[in-house]
Amino acid sequence: MPEIMPINYKEAFISIKKEIELSRKKALKIVNSIQLDLYWNIGAIIFKRKEEDKWGSSVVESLSKDLCLEYSEIKGFSSSNLWRMLKFFRSYNHEEKLAPLVREIGWSQNVVIFEKCKNSLEKEFYLRMTAKFGWTKNLLINQIENGAYEKYLLNQTNFDHTLPEQYKNQALLAIKDEYSFDFLDIASVHSEKKLENELLKNIREFLVEMGSDFAFLGNQFKVSTSTKDYFIDLLLYHRKMKSLIAIDLKIGEFMPEHAGKMQFYLSLLDEKVRNINENPSIGIIVCKTKDRTEVEYALKKSGTPIGVSTYNITKTLPKSMEILLPIPEKIIERLSVLSKKEDA
Repeated sequence: MPEIMPINYKEAFISIKKEIELSRKKALKIVNSIQLDLYWNIGAIIFKRKEEDKWGSSVVESLSKDLCLEYSEIKGFSSSNLWRMLKFFRSYNHEEKLAPLVREIGWSQNVVIFEKCKNSLEKEFYLRMTAKFGWTKNLLINQIENGAYEKYLLNQTNFDHTLPEQYKNQALLAIKDEYSFDFLDIASVHSEKKLENELLKNIREFLVEMGSDFAFLGNQFKVSTSTKDYFIDLLLYHRKMKSLIAIDLKIGEFMPEHAGKMQFYLSLLDEKVRNINENPSIGIIVCKTKDRTEVEYALKKSGTPIGVSTYNITKTLPKSMEILLPIPEKIIERLSVLSKKEDA
């Protein structure tokens, strides 16, 4: 007769499982840190020899062959990887702020960042975001190619004066300045209804583009006063912020009255839909184009948290975005929020 398991057996099993998973993560982190220290030190040695003894490419080729023979069981000593180690060291040798961050992510993600990013501030953004959200190499490449850095710096919201400090930073990270809907099979000229329907057909891709922790609650979501019904185009929920996210789709240019309409929707959501343990609802107005000055004035006096974003249906990032980037001091200020811990 099989032995009857104690009442608390399953609870103990789950606790032990959690401990094992935590231990495995710690072990992987230690291994990753050791590997990065090794690559850093090899890069430093090659850098010194190049500077003092004028090593050329042929010397590095010979070094690679000898290392591969000596340590045939270990991968990573190809000549191309040795050159990456040199570039790795050069990229962060004089960057006291960034050097510790590189050890928080894997080697392949580090390679992508120091090979594709143009300056220290952009590198800092992707280092912090990769560590924060566990981006894989492919996802990181996709984020860089889609201009996540520029979009984050340019996003227009009023969160600074409408959201509590403890989750304002998470909200700033969650809202993009521009969304890429290149996965839609839609003509350049389309109606708001067509845009909404196509997003619903491609709901998985839409949620991926919106970012982590978003969940879909419904479309044409009804909110009512005592005398009239109103319908919100899309309603999402952000699990980490514990907030309802109302999305209003506009196929034309942003108009100041759009902010007033969204403020009305958010008031109804907070009054009639939001649960008592949830944070204030957030609105995102997604339009085809916007005048940044008009957006700034439209959101200035709004008492509810609203962001205004644009969307495109191609993968091309407008070069004009680079011209709009803030000065370095403002970028540093924005990036500082990435290092702050969010409340659970």
